[in-house]
Amino acid sequence: MKLIIIGMMIFLSLGLIQNSYSENLNLFTNSKVYSEGQPLLTYGNALPNEDLLIRLFSPDGTIANFDQIKVDKDGMFNHVLVVWPSPSANFPYGTYTVEVLSPEQNGISKRVDVKFTSTSELVDVPVDRQINTIVFVPETGVRNESIRVFVQTTSDGLLIEGEPTTLLATTHVHLPNGSVENLSNSFQTLHQGLYYVDYIPKLLGTYVFHVVTFHQGTVSHGSAATTILSQDIKGISEQIIELNSILDETSAELNVLKSEIEGFGSTLEKASGNIDASVSTVSNSVRNIEEASVQLNSLLFPIVASIGIIVALQIVIIARRR
Repeated sequence: MKLIIIGMMIFLSLGLIQNSYSENLNLFTNSKVYSEGQPLLTYGNALPNEDLLIRLFSPDGTIANFDQIKVDKDGMFNHVLVVWPSPSANFPYGTYTVEVLSPEQNGISKRVDVKFTSTSELVDVPVDRQINTIVFVPETGVRNESIRVFVQTTSDGLLIEGEPTTLLATTHVHLPNGSVENLSNSFQTLHQGLYYVDYIPKLLGTYVFHVVTFHQGTVSHGSAATTILSQDIKGISEQIIELNSILDETSAELNVLKSEIEGFGSTLEKASGNIDASVSTVSNSVRNIEEASVQLNSLLFPIVASIGIIVALQIVIIARRR
């Protein structure tokens, strides 16, 4: 029983020592805002004579500079990590992070954010991060066909490095029916700060991709919308081209019909002329017939009259004989 109690006391003592070690690390800087030519002095306390790793992270999360230092026997350290150079692509203006790491204390670390600006005037400059998220999606898509969504994340203008599952952990898409689909585990890394996801829409309508970036305590939002159709612009274009070809063929046939109608019109005019000529000819013939009939009547009337007189005389003669 005594051995168990002694063992528990030793275990608790080791735990207290370990906890004290885990808290025996502090980091400070000589300023919060720096300009070109100023030294970045780091200082603090840790375990006596232990080795520390000090790193400077740029706004995009990459390591801009690092050193390994040794703590003195009193547990104190101070070190000039960098003298700020002229701003460049490697050292742009923005918010940087100083980190001190203790391998001997189970890898615990402390961090301090500082600002690199264009002025060294003693003014209050907030040490914050400007996180921006931009989403690129096609304007239209086709149901059941994959569309690619690109996301760009920047911190103070620099692309942010990180795992998309952590960096874009709460990203989602709003579907046309009002439901929400999580995309946090779907993104792939194209380049530092550039990520993409291939998404297959199942419904017709408008999809809104809502990307949420979380980096070093700062959140940024970006959204973009796309409309899903039953067919893409290519199919519609092909149908328009086919319709245009049909219209061209119809126009050609109409031109042929027009030419035929024009020929038929000339034929009708010719036939109408022929009919008019025939009518005039018939009229002339009828007129000639009428004249001939009058002449014939004038010739036959005396003859008929003579025959009538002769017949009448014969009747009278016969009557007298009886």
